[in-house]
Order: sequence, then C-alpha cells, then structure tokens
Amino acid sequence: MTSSSSTTPSQTSAQSPSDWLLTPVHFLKGVGPERAELLARLGIRTAADLLFFFPRDYEDLTSIANMAELQEGVLTSVLGTVLDVDGRNTGHGKTVVSVLLEDATGRIRGVWFNQPFWIERFRADQRVLLSGKPQWGRYGWEMVHPRVTILEADDETTAGRIWPVYSLTEGLRQYEVRRAVESNLAPGVAALEEAFPTEFLAGHNLWPIERALREIHFPSSLEALEAARRRFIYQELFVLQLALSVRRQQQQLSERAPSLEATTKIDARIRRRFPFELTAGQQQVIDEIAVDMAQTHPMNRLLQGDVGSGKTIVAGYAMLLTVAHGHQAAIMAPTEILARQHLATFNDLLSASHVRIALLTGALTGSEREHVVQQLAAGSIDIVVGTHAVLSEDVQFAKLGLVVIDEQHKFGVRQRARLKQSGLDPHYLVMTATPIPRTVAMTVFGDLTVSTLRDHPPGRQAIHTYLPTGSERQKWWDFVCRKLCEGRQGYIVAPLIDEVDDASASSVQTLSADLAAGPLAGFRTEMLHGRMPVAERHEVIDSFRRHELDALIATTVIEVGVDVPNATLMTIYGGERFGLSQLHQLRGRVGRGAFPGYCAVFAEPGSDEAQERLTAFVGTTDGFELAELDFKLRGPGDLFGTRQHGLPPLRIADLRRDTETLLETRTAAQEFVADDPGLAKPEHARLRRLVLARYGTALDLADVG
Repeated sequence: MTSSSSTTPSQTSAQSPSDWLLTPVHFLKGVGPERAELLARLGIRTAADLLFFFPRDYEDLTSIANMAELQEGVLTSVLGTVLDVDGRNTGHGKTVVSVLLEDATGRIRGVWFNQPFWIERFRADQRVLLSGKPQWGRYGWEMVHPRVTILEADDETTAGRIWPVYSLTEGLRQYEVRRAVESNLAPGVAALEEAFPTEFLAGHNLWPIERALREIHFPSSLEALEAARRRFIYQELFVLQLALSVRRQQQQLSERAPSLEATTKIDARIRRRFPFELTAGQQQVIDEIAVDMAQTHPMNRLLQGDVGSGKTIVAGYAMLLTVAHGHQAAIMAPTEILARQHLATFNDLLSASHVRIALLTGALTGSEREHVVQQLAAGSIDIVVGTHAVLSEDVQFAKLGLVVIDEQHKFGVRQRARLKQSGLDPHYLVMTATPIPRTVAMTVFGDLTVSTLRDHPPGRQAIHTYLPTGSERQKWWDFVCRKLCEGRQGYIVAPLIDEVDDASASSVQTLSADLAAGPLAGFRTEMLHGRMPVAERHEVIDSFRRHELDALIATTVIEVGVDVPNATLMTIYGGERFGLSQLHQLRGRVGRGAFPGYCAVFAEPGSDEAQERLTAFVGTTDGFELAELDFKLRGPGDLFGTRQHGLPPLRIADLRRDTETLLETRTAAQEFVADDPGLAKPEHARLRRLVLARYGTALDLADVG
C-alpha cells in the first residue's frame, strides 16, 4: 500500500500544534489514501481519531519461556512455529483439535476438545503464541484450551515487549495500524492539551495525558499500562459525570416549575380514591415525590420497581396532586397496549370524580386526534394518556404541570425535554419495571434522582418457574391443558413472527399451527404480533380479557401492558435468545390475580453464559437480583444503547469492570461543579469544551461558561 509524508497541503509553519490533530488521516505518516479508506471504516478520519483509537487487547511478550524451560502446572507463554495441525472425531459428536508448535529448544502441542473451529485457524509455518498451564502428556508437553494469538508473517512483533492489538477491518493488518500509530505519536503528544489542572492530576493519582497516551499504545510494562488505562478511563467517566452534574445544576438554576404542595386536605382527598392501603414502599416514594413537587424547580425523578410493585398507583397520586392544583398531567407509554391499559386503570380509579381523562395515540382517527389536541390546548383535559404521539409538535398544553414517562428505557433523554411549554416547566417522573443496575443508574440515568419500590402489594401471587427439557416438556403441556380446563388462561411466547426472520428459531406463525394441531387442540387460541394492524391487535387482546380465548400465542409485544388476572400460564420458546430482564418482564404477565402463576422456558442454551442466565431465572423472582446478574453477564446492552437514551457509547470505560472509578468520578465531578458551577474558570476551559463536545447535544446543555 502507498503512504505519504506527514505534511498536509494546508500545513504551514504558522499552524498551531493543536491544529495538527485535525489533519485528515490520509496525510499522516504511514497511512496514505488507500489505507485511510480502510481506517475510515473504523471511524478513524483525523489524526486525533488515530491517537485515541485505543488497543482492544495486548500481547505480553516480555516473559515468553523457551519450551525447554517449561514447568508442569505453571502459567506460561510460549512462541513457536506451527509444524502440524490435526482434527478428528472421537465419537458421539465429540471432537479434538491439536496444533504442534516448535521453537529452537523444543515442542509443545495445543489441544482443544469439542471446539472444531480451531482447525480452520491454523496453517503450517504460522507464528503462534500460546498461553496456559503446560502438562506432560503421552506425546510430550501440551496445553489444553490455551489462549491463542496468531502472529502474521510480516508482523514485526518480537519478544521482550508488550504489543498493542487493535480492532481491524477486512484488508487492514495489525502491523499497519501499529506503524501508523507509532509514527504519529510524537507530533500527536506535542499537539495535545492537558484537560486537568496539575493539582487535580496529583490529587487523583492520574498521569499527564502525554505520558498516558504513549503508554496505552506501547506500554513499557504492565504496571505502566494499568496507569495509562486508569488515566483515560477516569477521564471518560469524569467528563460524563461532569455533564450530568452540570445538567442537574442547570435544571435547578434555570428552569422553573409550579409548586404543587401535597397539603393535608389534598393528600386525604387523593387517598380516598384508592380502594386499598398503600404499601410502605409506595408511601415512602410518594413522600419523596411530594417533597420534589413542592419545589419551584422541576422534579426529575426515576421510579424503578419490580414487576407488580405498584408504580402506576404512585404515578396516579402524582397526577392527581397536579390536577388538584389546576394543572394538567401527561403519562406516556412506549406502546399502544400499555397506554390503553393505563387508561383503563385510571378510568376505574377516577370513575366517580370530575377529572377529565383522554387518550392520545397514533391509532386515533384524524378527527379524534384533532379533538383531543384542541381540548389539551384549551385546558379541558386534566390527564392525557398516550404514546410518542404526545410528543408531536402540534400538541400544546394549557397548563402542563407533570409528565410521567413509563418504561423510561424505551425513551430518550432528549425526548423528556421535548414536552416543554412556554412559561413554567413541568415536573418529570420517569418509571421503569426493568430494575436498573447501580452503575447504569449513575450514568444513563445520572441526571435523575432515583426512587425504588421493592415490596409488592398484598395478595400478589407466587410464580413458579421451570426449565423443562426432553420428556418434561410433554408433562408441562399436560399441566397446561389441565389448568386451561379448570378455567385458567395462558400465554405462549415466540422470539419471532415468521420463519423468514430466522429459520433456526420458533415463530408465532409456526407455533400457532403446531400447537393448534397438537398440545392445544380443542382450545381457543389466537396469534398476536407487532405486524398486525393496531385495531386487530386490540380486538385480540380484548377477546383474551373477556376469556373468549384460552391461550394467546404472541411475540414479546405482550411484555408490558397486558394485564389479565385470569392468565396464570406462561410458556416461552427460544429462552436463550432473551436477556434476564426481558424474561422477567414476560414472567410478570402471570400471577396477577387470585391464582398462582406458572412459567416454563423452552431453551437450547448454546453457551455456559446462556445456561447460567437461564438457571438464575429459574432460581429467583427478584428482578433486582436478575438485573445485576444480566448486567454482569451481558453488559449494558440495549439499556445503554444510543437508540434508547441518546448518550454516545463509552470508548474505554466498562461499567461492569470500572465501578470503583465510576463512584470516584461521580463524587469528584459533583465537588468540581459545586466549586465552579458553569466550569467557567479559565483553567477549566478544556474540560468545559470536552463536556459540551461530547454531551452538549445529548443532554441539552447550555454553555454557561
């Protein structure tokens, strides 16, 4: 591939060092136009992008042993050349793959059981690094399931150093990225501007950025690598926490909301609407909300509660408190099904009151929608229950005082800010039935104050969970049929709508036909999925509620919003495809009435992680415990995806691994903003620019500096 010099056409002697960071990558030494196209696929377009394209892993070649020096059971790394590759079946679907390596002093064999893909990875004369515990076997030294690094023939990697391993794209080689980074480190370091004051670096045990950048790419030791990584992990999390702290501060200082006090008289009037006693948890959260809503700056509170913990009643209290003061309240749900469920709940709760409630969703006819929009603008509606349709530009409120957002993780940070009006800002209560891991609560939802509902209202039934295999599945269907004959109802969930999506998984359409002709023959069944017209979906759900159907065969469209107390049976196909939180949400559809719930998961776990996830699901019904385990096993996933909340993804920090650093940066950022509210001090200018560049748009930050 061609390369070019490090001088750009626009570069002059007057160019400042920091301008160099904006140099298009194809002008950099060791890159050139062709390689630049490949780097662009990795998001590398400028010199700064290249410098901060951190390695995904490292090859530690500082302590490679000669094969003559191997000791049994001692963790060791060896570097050798492939002499032979062998793979064979050992019967009953079992396989063994081995690769024989040689160095100047001896030989060793790497061995893998039931991992046949390894035979495609090796070829003669490759340079391969194996790491593991050697043992003396029948044919000499061997390592079972060692860690493997395959070195390219023209790779300049040599022993005695720690080498970076970068993410690649097709056509780009590891040594090419290494050369490009190493060739441009010197001008890059000269162009960098330190974000932290000197005393801050010393006080928080952080390396200066110049030293950290060199060591994170080409570490001189493992200790130096850890120090360099700490610098960049700390900076990334600190900038995020600064942004969240600034957002909270701006909300308190610049936004004004109506003071909605829960006086003794108003409180008593609201409680008379509830046909039951509040739980201790509900009472505590209501007290927290009442304190917030009495303030003249907007409440921004997240209410997380397990399935069936009574969050809707808490939201109902907040909305009635708003209406009691002559203001309007809006509650938004991510689906039409859940919105209609909320509407039914509030209509029952307020049937004898003068509170005016309306529904606003995308399924309304043009004239219906126009009527609701006009009434909202005129102040003739007290509470509107809706979906994303409430966010439309033409929806205006006469006196909006409270916005409740249900299933918060399905809405974005900026979507919360769109329900604004001229004059005072509304209070915000956002809710989720997906318990949020602690580290995610401090990041994705870090601009919110968190309340938690852990207890359940009296009478909530137990749910029994099973993981049947083989002949046990027929026993499950026998049990289901007995319960249906007793008058109960059930859900059957498939991961897909049709086989076109993925021929390897169960689909609603296939299951519907198979079950109607098999285990559920003679029972009244119907399909439900997201591609059905809205009116048809509602008709199916209403038929199920009226017990005109015995079983609903559906996708995860029933995950939230479907509340049928008589439904006590849940069968989930393809359980290995779901995360723990989603499985828990599905299970929460049963056991909501006078009868216990029963849930069976049909799964084909293809990994230890999937098996651990499913075993945990069967072992507990505690959503908070499951959420933490799901986070540990699978990471933030969709909960931290840009689609849901609008925050850019983390580049080097890992919320599972870096919890202590996150706590440290959260405290430091809050102290930092308390001392310098707008990051306005000259010595904080660089940090202010980083915060605004990274999170200004996502968090709607104003540059008060």
